[in-house]
Amino acid sequence: MASCSHSSLGLNNLLLSCSGFRNKPSLSNSNATLSLLSYSPKLPVFTTSHTHSHSISIRASSSSSSSPTTLVEPEGIKINSVSTRPIEGQKTGTSGLRKKVKVFMQENYLANWIQALFNSLPLEDYKNGLLVLGGDGRYFNREASQIIIKIAAGNGVGKILVGKDGIMSTPAVSAVIRKQKANGGFIMSASHNPGGPEYDWGIKFNYSSGQPAPESITDKIYGNTLSISEIKVADIPDVDLSSLGVTKYGNFSVEVVDPVSDYLELMEIVFDFPLIKSLISRPDFRFVFDAMHAVTGAYAKPIFVDKLGATLDSISNGVPLEDFGHGHPDPNLTYAKDLVDIMYGENGPDFGAASDGDGDRNMILGKGFFVTPSDSVAIIAANAQEAIPYFQSGPKGLARSMPTSGALDRVAEKLNLPFFEVPTGWKFFGNLMDAEKLSVCGEESFGSGSDHIREKDGIWAVLAWLSIIAHRNKDKKPGEKLVSVSDVVKAHWATYGRNFFSRYDYEECESEGANKMIEYLRDLISKSKAADKYGSYSLQFADDFTYTDPVDGSVASKQGVRFVFKDGSRIIFRLSGTGSGRCNS
Repeated sequence: MASCSHSSLGLNNLLLSCSGFRNKPSLSNSNATLSLLSYSPKLPVFTTSHTHSHSISIRASSSSSSSPTTLVEPEGIKINSVSTRPIEGQKTGTSGLRKKVKVFMQENYLANWIQALFNSLPLEDYKNGLLVLGGDGRYFNREASQIIIKIAAGNGVGKILVGKDGIMSTPAVSAVIRKQKANGGFIMSASHNPGGPEYDWGIKFNYSSGQPAPESITDKIYGNTLSISEIKVADIPDVDLSSLGVTKYGNFSVEVVDPVSDYLELMEIVFDFPLIKSLISRPDFRFVFDAMHAVTGAYAKPIFVDKLGATLDSISNGVPLEDFGHGHPDPNLTYAKDLVDIMYGENGPDFGAASDGDGDRNMILGKGFFVTPSDSVAIIAANAQEAIPYFQSGPKGLARSMPTSGALDRVAEKLNLPFFEVPTGWKFFGNLMDAEKLSVCGEESFGSGSDHIREKDGIWAVLAWLSIIAHRNKDKKPGEKLVSVSDVVKAHWATYGRNFFSRYDYEECESEGANKMIEYLRDLISKSKAADKYGSYSLQFADDFTYTDPVDGSVASKQGVRFVFKDGSRIIFRLSGTGSGRCNS
């Protein structure tokens, strides 16, 4: 039976996930860039980024002539009240606030949002508490780190744990929050979007279990950005983030930490590192990892080389750069084409993987073989209990984002596991995990993860796949043919059936046109009825996806327009919540 799931991560993306979908629909958009699976431009040559120097200050709004007012001086720290005024456009998307760098560099733009966050949290969630700070190393992170630290101190936070040089992957921030029992943490990232003075920057807040802040909080933040009038700022010097150690200012302290250690410790608990090492160290197995000059470059050598025995030359683009080496750190067939060319080349390696800007996405490749994100999470779930020690008692449940193909549904059904379909956005998985209803989950946007943390996790996915391959080959003697990535995938299809899936991303779209397209589609579904014909496909239903959280009863509406056909095929359109001007389908 054909099962097609067409979904979009943004109005710049068109996503088709299906079994037996013969004719791919086309969209014409003069401002759109067709990416995944159909367009693969050469990446520019990677070059080392130049350093930059400029200061970002928090100052009284130009609408007020008053100077900052000293509020208190607790134990030697002077706290100033800086007048400000609301700035439009600070409503968060599915994963925080993302804009062009130049927008965030406007007077008090970032400071307003950070202060609005503190205004939205109960005092007990941060007063004298511990917060984590990290980011993907992109342009503006260093300046932003100082702004966040000073406003946190001004609002009574007790301590900030920050990654060395402000670097810490999104999964690692979640892991550190959980291990250190922090009240929450800031993540400075625009994920898979390009970095540099002309490109993107972003900020989000994760709560005490390491999960992205729920909509109840992000809605409050937005509300407070509309009425903000003052920013509380500690009058302290910039903190040196280049050296490990603790800096104290009265009863406030900043500790610069190794961004890898806590995360690596967790990975060694989740996975059987000696088993993975036995695979990677085989002379007949070749492994490559493309860090895309993004944050996982800081993790690749300590994990894959130092711990698991990979050769240093197996890591490419392993130095994090502020502009990602002029590349687009999105691990897919378009932007990781250098890796794709290696894996599809003559005598290609046995296993290849890439991760994105902030380390939460992944792409898995075998020799001449691409694993779709929808298949990847399904295969991890199907093999988790036997190949990964963390799941030795079996997964509690499985879940996917609505646009993701139905491959994971088939695994849940066959293994008799609870299954959930949620909107795009990892926060929707977090509630299920905290309620112990969910273990393994994924999104079609190259994101997969489990309840070891409360974020999707690129390196976790790579280690999961290496665990599966290692488990399948643990009894293979030298010279015997190894079970390959393609062998694992084809065996999965033979057991569970196959779901075909395609996704199209339309980037740099104007918001007005994208919104008009979605409104047109909503009007179309309001007039649709069962048995309507779309070529040879018969409609079962069409709707704008609405999700009711089974844990807290909260409702998320308008989460993607979907056309579901009687054979299980789907076509899905949605506006991206993680990029500036992107649409998926």
